[in-house]
Amino acid sequence: MQRSQKITIEGDTNMTEGIKVAFATKDMENVNAHFGGAREFVVYSVAKDGFSLSGVVQTDTDAMEGDDKTDFKVKALSGVNIMYCESIGGTAAAKVIRNGISPMKVQESRPIADVLGELVDMLNGNPPPWIRKILHIASDDARLVRWAE
Repeated sequence: MQRSQKITIEGDTNMTEGIKVAFATKDMENVNAHFGGAREFVVYSVAKDGFSLSGVVQTDTDAMEGDDKTDFKVKALSGVNIMYCESIGGTAAAKVIRNGISPMKVQESRPIADVLGELVDMLNGNPPPWIRKILHIASDDARLVRWAE
C-alpha cells in the first residue's frame, strides 16, 4: 500500500487567521505539475501579514490505478484550502472540491512566490466571497448576505 509523507516545517510566524495553500510542483519553486502527476505539493500558510512555508506533501501513486490515485492525493492534502496546479481533470476536480479544497489552474508554469504575493495582496484588499467564507469573514455586501441565506 502506498503512503504519503508530510514534512512539516516549524516556522517562527503565527498565521492563525490565514489559509493553507498547496502547489503542485516538480521543482519546489514553480506551479508546474498536473494534479494527477504531481509527486510533491509544497504547502504554505498565507495571511494578511505574509506567508510562510508550512510543509511538503510527497505522494507517489505510480503503483496505483484509476480513482485510487486521486483519492490518495486528496486525502494527503487534507487541511488545505486552495490547491494550485497546471491542470486537473473534471472528476479529480469534483473530488477535490467535495473535500473542501478549491482547485485553481494556472495557464502556464508560474513561480510560487508570485502567486503567494498575489494572495497576500488579495487578502489585504477585498477578498472574493469564496475566500471570505474560508476565513469566516462576514460579508458587508447586503446582496451576498441575502444570497447566502
